[in-house]
Amino acid sequence: MGWTDRFRRGTRMRKPASDGFRTGSTQVRAADKVDEAHLHQWVTERRGVEGFVEPRTAVSDVTLLLVAHDGEWTRRRVPSVAWAHKFCNTYQVPSYDAAVVGIPQRMRDYNRRQKLQQRQQGS
Repeated sequence: MGWTDRFRRGTRMRKPASDGFRTGSTQVRAADKVDEAHLHQWVTERRGVEGFVEPRTAVSDVTLLLVAHDGEWTRRRVPSVAWAHKFCNTYQVPSYDAAVVGIPQRMRDYNRRQKLQQRQQGS
């Protein structure tokens, strides 16, 4: 906005709209029992699983990223960082802080393989 724009009529800055539907604003959904059930089922059906606890951001709450031996992965919201580590300990799954160690290369490789398969099936 240039300095002369403030002298134009009807171009006053307005406060943000109060209803989220019209503006597309959303709230971060909290973790629930469905997320917990999914994580439980996922970790029991796969082998070589590792857990990566992702910290809260402006966009999402604390999440737990589970990565299997072949790179297959799932991510769900969890109530807290402590809950995520306790969950992993319960299932004897090693857990790491994703902000410190990052995500494993096998997950990126898995995503690349999936993308190539989708392209080949689409052709």
